[in-house]
Amino acid sequence: MYSEFLMKQITMAHGAGGSIMSSLIKNYVVKYLGGSNAEVPLEALDDAAVIGDIVFKSDSHAVKPIFFPGGDIGRLAVAGTVNDIAVLGAEPIALACGLVLEEGLLLTEFEKILESMSEACKESGVHVITGDTKVVERGTLGGCTINTSGLGRRSAALDRNISEVQKYRPFNAKWILDANLRDGDNLIVSGTVGDHGLAVLSSQEGYDFGSQITSDVAPLNKLIAHLLQVGGIVTMKDPTRGGLSNTLNELSEKSNIGILADEGKIPIRGDVKAACEMLGIDPLEIGNEGKVVIGVIPEKTDDVLEMLKATKKGKNAQIIGEATKDFRGVALKTAIGGKRILAPPIGDPIPRIC
Repeated sequence: MYSEFLMKQITMAHGAGGSIMSSLIKNYVVKYLGGSNAEVPLEALDDAAVIGDIVFKSDSHAVKPIFFPGGDIGRLAVAGTVNDIAVLGAEPIALACGLVLEEGLLLTEFEKILESMSEACKESGVHVITGDTKVVERGTLGGCTINTSGLGRRSAALDRNISEVQKYRPFNAKWILDANLRDGDNLIVSGTVGDHGLAVLSSQEGYDFGSQITSDVAPLNKLIAHLLQVGGIVTMKDPTRGGLSNTLNELSEKSNIGILADEGKIPIRGDVKAACEMLGIDPLEIGNEGKVVIGVIPEKTDDVLEMLKATKKGKNAQIIGEATKDFRGVALKTAIGGKRILAPPIGDPIPRIC
């Protein structure tokens, strides 16, 4: 019955980052808007597109509420676009910003959002250079929505990284793409997962989890640039809507390779795990906004992990698994020694987290 309903109209599940959203994009958006001659086109469904040596990305943000522990819609808008450009191996260089404001939004709140955007721009070194502002009627948005589009360019660090991979195996890709994983590559997550979604949920529902769970929202482009200097990276992806589960399944599908992850090695804060158990949700399906999943060749894995752990944003990084040709899809090694399938989530269990 629910599937029949989904066939007829848009629901919140269509924007939740899982299999339902993926079907919407493939069956409708790509069907009508795909077909360009871009080097990395829309239908590749990577985090950004590539034309020549230019990377282009557009993101719309409708997080609810617009302020949450550890961040707000302004910081989220800058970080989200900067990160999607950086994970392809590009250097983000400029942003455009479209502000849609709801009648009744307090000017003090609007100024706070802009101050937060300004701080994130300074942190990333990427600034807003153009944009647009619109106002809509009261009661339609929950405060405001923000679109940020960004440009990036090929960097010397990307070329160095690719040269390092080519020392150990054939590698013809010009960019860091979802489809680049091969048998034996290791997977690293840069830190604890589930923090952002739980922080937003605590604001949405007024939950008190007995500790201060704050969003991880942060621009990662400078961290990623240092990682590329170490070299050996074949794929990167920020595990936003649908969380780590969705990210691993996307990498597996696009690379046509299996992924075996170790459940006990995935870093999750104790309070996040406890909150998820109380609410009956899976922390691996919850979106993050300041983490990156990294596929690395075995010969460079220790070097990449060491570099990550030496940074504030990567101090909790862990090797969580590896790519394998033995099966397709994603499997988890459990604490008791067995294995279970980690299926692609229908969607993120927490609505409007970005």
